[in-house]
Amino acid sequence: MNGHSRDEQFDDLTTDMELQKMNGHGGHGKDDQFDDLAEQQEFLPHKTGAKKEIHFTDFEGKTSFGMSVFNLSNAIMGSGILGLAFAMSNTGIILFITLLVFIAIVSAYSIHLLLRSAGVVGIRAYEQLGMRAFGPPGKLLAACVITVHNIGAMSSYLFIVKSELPLVIQAFLGKHENTGEWFLNGNYLIIIVSIGIILPLALMKHLGYLGYTSGFSLTCMVFFLISVIYKKFNISCPLDDPHHNITPIVDMHTVENGTFCEAKLFTMNSQTAYTIPILAFAFVCHPEVLPIYTELRNATKKRMQNVANISILAMFIMYLLTALFGYLTFFGAVESELLHTYSRVDPLDVLILCVRLAVLVAVTLTVPVVLFPIRRALLQIFFPDQPFHWARHVIIAFSLIFVVNLLVIFVPTIRDIFGLIGATSAPSLIFILPGIFYVRIVPKEQEPLLSRPKIQAACFAALGFLFMVMSLSFIITDWVTGESRSGGGH
Repeated sequence: MNGHSRDEQFDDLTTDMELQKMNGHGGHGKDDQFDDLAEQQEFLPHKTGAKKEIHFTDFEGKTSFGMSVFNLSNAIMGSGILGLAFAMSNTGIILFITLLVFIAIVSAYSIHLLLRSAGVVGIRAYEQLGMRAFGPPGKLLAACVITVHNIGAMSSYLFIVKSELPLVIQAFLGKHENTGEWFLNGNYLIIIVSIGIILPLALMKHLGYLGYTSGFSLTCMVFFLISVIYKKFNISCPLDDPHHNITPIVDMHTVENGTFCEAKLFTMNSQTAYTIPILAFAFVCHPEVLPIYTELRNATKKRMQNVANISILAMFIMYLLTALFGYLTFFGAVESELLHTYSRVDPLDVLILCVRLAVLVAVTLTVPVVLFPIRRALLQIFFPDQPFHWARHVIIAFSLIFVVNLLVIFVPTIRDIFGLIGATSAPSLIFILPGIFYVRIVPKEQEPLLSRPKIQAACFAALGFLFMVMSLSFIITDWVTGESRSGGGH
């Protein structure tokens, strides 16, 4: 009886929408109703009359709204926060804020496109949206982009563990330099952290269970932010560095003229090319959106969009304050990894030691959240119709952590990870894939090809492609000229 009334409701809504289109009215609220009802009915445009499919994500979501916000915020917030003060020093305050606002709005809009596409076909897996849009090649493309991006993200988090944890242990032991013991070797430490902390969390069956660790991780990053603000009023400029560690990275001419400790509102240099990729990288959470949507209690497109908007706004505020106060502390002397700059002032500072520990905990607890979408993507490619199996679940998690450990041991600098991944997979996930999925998946009967939403989505995808080409060009040019300069020195 209930199913019959729902069918009638669906028919009435579809008829009502058609009448609205004939009369030339938009009815955006009706579109949301249409999406939600379509999802409940598993409405699949090309399979009319077929029996209901068992989708990869078919189960009742049990994660609360608050836990979902924690998980998505944790997926957004990561190691990128440590590079934002450096980004501001290479753009100036006004340009940085403009870019940050732009990337935040763009991220929220692209999540809207993604959720709308998922709602139309009743699928909540990124790879299946690729399948619906372009067939097997689309599915493979989406899975590859997610895998590459999230492996890069995991690598950047573990890179921080590799570089920071030895310094924290060294400071706890009261040592002023690394004396070479095994427990001060970053390569050994990331293996221990991976096996002891990350792997057990990565073996959780559902992403929703990580809401508590995500909440704790975010608390650690709030402590980091408070400490950055506090230190702004306790560190003088120019830096009084008895070991002259910072002097080589500063243009002495600017120090002598007294301009070094002035905030720049707008600036451009060779490092500015890395700024947009760093910002784009800092807001990418799109691979986690659909898994979190799947596990959300009482899931609707509007409810999930609210989760995304709150998460993006919270991270926007945190990013802006961290970048601003970090930059206003060190100005031109800020490094690409903010915590290193503090350690050059006083390696044994107790507060900075606690901040380092908090950041280490935060990025370590973020790794399992980022691992879930990679495992989902791999399962979609290699075992699309197979039910959950613990052996596969464990083997994929272990293999991913093993590969990421190898990458972190051999990758030279964190900037290379941020720059390269931010310039390739980030625009694909934020701009290109949500845009083209929307154009291909939303039926022409519901939105014609030349309708305003589809033209916007197509322009959005084109903007992402342009952004990717420009960012890659800048970064490759910087690498080539940088190598030639260093080559000349030898």
